[in-house]
Amino acid sequence: MTDADAPAAAAPAEPVPGAPSVFLVGPMGSGKSAVGKTLARLRGQRFIDSDVEIERRTGVDISYIFEREGEAGFREREREVIGDLTQLPGIVLATGGGAILLPENREHLAGRGVVVYLEASIAQQVERTQHGRHRPLLLNADPATRLAELMAAREPLYRSIAHVVVQTDRRKVQSVAEHIIEGHPTGVLAIKQNGGFGLVGRNGKVALLNQVFNRLRTVVQSRLELAGRRSGLGGPVGLGPVPECGWSAAI
Repeated sequence: MTDADAPAAAAPAEPVPGAPSVFLVGPMGSGKSAVGKTLARLRGQRFIDSDVEIERRTGVDISYIFEREGEAGFREREREVIGDLTQLPGIVLATGGGAILLPENREHLAGRGVVVYLEASIAQQVERTQHGRHRPLLLNADPATRLAELMAAREPLYRSIAHVVVQTDRRKVQSVAEHIIEGHPTGVLAIKQNGGFGLVGRNGKVALLNQVFNRLRTVVQSRLELAGRRSGLGGPVGLGPVPECGWSAAI
């Protein structure tokens, strides 16, 4: 997948009030920045790259920060930026590959928006990073070996906060962005929301799953029966069939 795969295509969509933020996580070379820019255009949202924001705030590039402050110093700056950016409404945020290392970052990402994990094989990561700059963790190391080591430590963390996982190998940027929006064959994107599950469509709305309504129906019916017994009315209390769910309020 290359940046050139993202066509000029359609004009930006109109922003949707209340549409959730989307936070892209994944390893180097998974296409977070390229996909994020296209996704933001399709959703009518602002795109922000956390690494670019760190460079903007410090006035120096990532490699220089690593050189002067080490990885620990960079992660502290990254923590501050992730904490700030995840509070912004309705954005598409591309994070650095190691942004998920700190528990505080994982909490903010998972709790303040829809986390999309862009999955990429080691082979794609190597291909996408071999001509790149500002990859301090790959300096003086065999890229394939180092990337495999990073993935072994980070992949469980990506998955632990991901609401959605999208494979990016050999896929065009536009295709990945549209997949994130369209999601499953139903035309919507399944995510975890407020401890339950919902569906997010192109317009940023949430459609509650029929299973949620069925569960609610069971709980309400049991409470009605209990209330009936306590009041002395007795007899079964029934609820009518639950209609197919439609769109609900925005997140």
